[in-house]
This record gives sequence, C-alpha cells and structure tokens, in this order.
Amino acid sequence: MNDRTSDGSAGDADYSRIGEGYARIRQPDPRIAAQILDAIGDARTVLNVGAGAGSYEPVDREVTAVEPSASMRAQRPVHLSRAIDATADNLPFADGSFDASMASVTVHQWPDLVRGLGEMRRVTRGPVVILTFDPVPPQRWWLMDYAPELIEIEGRRMPPVEQIESALGGTTEVRTVMIPHDSIDGFGQAFFARPERLLEPEVRRAMSAWSFVPEDVVARFERELRSDLESGEWDARYGEFRNLAEFDAGLRIVIGRP
Repeated sequence: MNDRTSDGSAGDADYSRIGEGYARIRQPDPRIAAQILDAIGDARTVLNVGAGAGSYEPVDREVTAVEPSASMRAQRPVHLSRAIDATADNLPFADGSFDASMASVTVHQWPDLVRGLGEMRRVTRGPVVILTFDPVPPQRWWLMDYAPELIEIEGRRMPPVEQIESALGGTTEVRTVMIPHDSIDGFGQAFFARPERLLEPEVRRAMSAWSFVPEDVVARFERELRSDLESGEWDARYGEFRNLAEFDAGLRIVIGRP
C-alpha cells in the first residue's frame, strides 16, 4: 500500500492542504483539450487516471475517473461522473477494459511511475495518452531567474519523457503542445506572458511545485517580482514575452500504442 495523506492523496503533494480552489484556477484550455482528444482518437470508453477535478476529461465519451484525493474528487463539476477512490499502481479493472486511457499532468506525482503506466497499459486496448512536462525546459524564460529553486524542484519531480515511453512499451509518439498566451488553464508555465498572476497566492496554490518551495524563497520571489513589475524593470528585460502568441515550455503529449 502507498502512504496516503489525510484526504487520500497518494502522490507527493498534499492536496488536503493545497487543493482548495484548484478547480477555479485549473480550467481546461480548449486548445490543449483539442490536442488531447485528437490523441485519444475515436475511443468511446476512456479511463482518466489521477483525474483531479476533471480537467481535460472528454465530455462526449464514457469516462471512468480515478482520483485518490478527496479534496480533488469534491471539486469535480456535476456534469462529470464521480471519481473512483483508487491509485494508478493498483487499478481495479480487468485487462483491456477501456478503449483508451489518459493521465493529465499527474505522472510526476506517482510513487511508482513504471507500475502505474504498466497498469494503464494493462487495462487499455488502445492508446494511453499522457500529458506531461519535459523536466528540462526547452527554452529559457523569466521564471528561471526569479525562482530557480522552483525550476529545480520541478526538474526533479518530472520524469524524463524517455522514461514514460519506455514504461508504456509498444509504439510511442511524442507531440509538442504549445502554450497559448491566454491559456485558461493556470499551470505555472501558462503565465509566461502574465507575470502579475504569479503574485496571487491562489494561483500559486494550484501549482503543486510551489508547496515544496521554502517560505523564505517564496517571499523573496514575491518581493523581487513585484518590485521589478512596479519599476518597469521586468518589462525592460522580459517584455517580449507579453507579445508571444504561444510558448514552448516543455508541455508534451506522449501517446503509447500497443
């Protein structure tokens, strides 16, 4: 059995502490959702593992959601099915139960990545679709200068894309997902053109990596970023980010086919 937090979270982040308000910030962006749907293809039955509050779940398919955190399950909107309290490394389904399966920015929190992906492969007849981040950002951007500790923490947590491919086996494909400048999904990299939003505690709370950053580092980040935004220094150094329509911050879709 995996160690689980007070609300049932089985990953490395304690969603009983940081999960409040998550669903308000982490809304599915339709442009990213379209790419996930394309990867799923014509599958009619879909398993969503580490489903959280339901971001990126197809609404036109028969979806079975698995989520160990009670606080995340409670935030699922009423139009989605109720999530099953289970973990990726012990999925309570028979072999080949689903046409496709998916996991959206969650594999970095799994205690046993290889076993979890193996379980997804076991219960899935068709594609296994993983939305994740490359642990090595492909382009340098301003957050690396203001919060290098955060980038280092994320780099340790995110599994290499090659490891995901190896664990899935079969035939794999990796697709780059460009992040829109006005993404409504509030993960950290989504604010590359809107630095002011990362000064909001509620926004940072919806990004699990910030929960591992020491309080003095968070205070320094807020102080320096706020000061540079007010003085105009940020725009002088990084203002070109405000004009980018999209940005490659390492978001990837990994598709495993049997």
